[in-house]
Amino acid sequence: MPTKAAIVEKAKRATRVSIDETIAQDSTMLSSQLQVLFERLFSPDARKSLRRFSSTETAKLLGVTDSYVRHLAAQVESINPEKTAAGRRVFSLEEIHAMRHHLGRTKPSYLPMRRPGDHLQVIAVTNFKGGSGKTTTSIHLAQFLALRGYRVLAVDLDPQASMSAMLGYQPEFDVGENETLYGAIKYDETRRDVADIVRQTYFPGLDLIPGNLELHEFEHDTPKALADTNRDDKDMFFMRVGNALHSLEQSYDVVIIDCPPTLGFLTLSALCAATSVLITVHPQMLDVASMNQFLTMTSDLLAVVKQAGGNLDYDWMRYLITRYESNDGPQAQIVAFLRSLFGERVLTSMMVKSTAVSDAGLSKQTIYEAGRETMHRQTYDRGVESVDSVNAEVEQLIRSAWSRT
Repeated sequence: MPTKAAIVEKAKRATRVSIDETIAQDSTMLSSQLQVLFERLFSPDARKSLRRFSSTETAKLLGVTDSYVRHLAAQVESINPEKTAAGRRVFSLEEIHAMRHHLGRTKPSYLPMRRPGDHLQVIAVTNFKGGSGKTTTSIHLAQFLALRGYRVLAVDLDPQASMSAMLGYQPEFDVGENETLYGAIKYDETRRDVADIVRQTYFPGLDLIPGNLELHEFEHDTPKALADTNRDDKDMFFMRVGNALHSLEQSYDVVIIDCPPTLGFLTLSALCAATSVLITVHPQMLDVASMNQFLTMTSDLLAVVKQAGGNLDYDWMRYLITRYESNDGPQAQIVAFLRSLFGERVLTSMMVKSTAVSDAGLSKQTIYEAGRETMHRQTYDRGVESVDSVNAEVEQLIRSAWSRT
């Protein structure tokens, strides 16, 4: 007959959980319930669409007056603006681009795209620490540039794929095998042409290379490829992202890469592909200390990559203060500290902590998609002003790299 102690021990073992099985069960349950939730919010055939823009917003995007927008609407045949219940005209982004091209016929400065001799701008947005606003920065920058008339490619290199989800592609359901950038940079014969992976989005002028968990495979494959002494591969791991993007050079003006929040082979390859780097910084002491570790490790690893032939000549590198709260004294001190150290390498504009951006994100929208009428107008205006000022400063850096005034 079993002793009392044996019975107690058996009961304990029965109540213990196997962590791998528990995680697998939780993942399965969460995945199925997310699918149910998405189907409630969006019908299976639903796709994201972009709102229309008021004549005031259109005028601001084009750099003309409201009255001239009405003149353009009458001049360009392809423009047929809708009217709101209040009788105000609203324009699609395609119609705004048509007006921009009409203006550019007589004044090329209305067309910001690359010109002969201008190199493709590849901006890597990165940080070692999650929660620094990296993806929020990436997607708002990509949409801002598309609104301004640039041809933009967003590349989601983060296996969590938040950028892809924001742009209408749910990584668990809409992105299959070999449909991320991994499909174009892998080491075996199943590697695909990157042009076949690019997807159009609902946002005219903005295309996407989506991401999902498949991107982790590059981190596992690369050490095996490096250890293979029989491999005669001149396309080293740090060249693969750049080589893939090079084949798309004629189709885009700017590429925005949302890097993973880790310093792995993907991030290093993205940094070698980049012409510019934007490092997001949340102005808290722990975050700054974490960034210091990121910079130290990045410097050491890139020095090795450089010796192996990696290209590390950048047009610019900048730090962007994110989630800034103007009434937070310690944050202000940290910002002043960073500016004293890095000078102009810290962007003048800061991404403020904005309830407008957060509220828009609840419905998987950016502040550019949400529209002024969807929230308190002063809150919306402050949010847009902050995001616009940051993105306009980055745009000026792009134009400076092209020797534009």
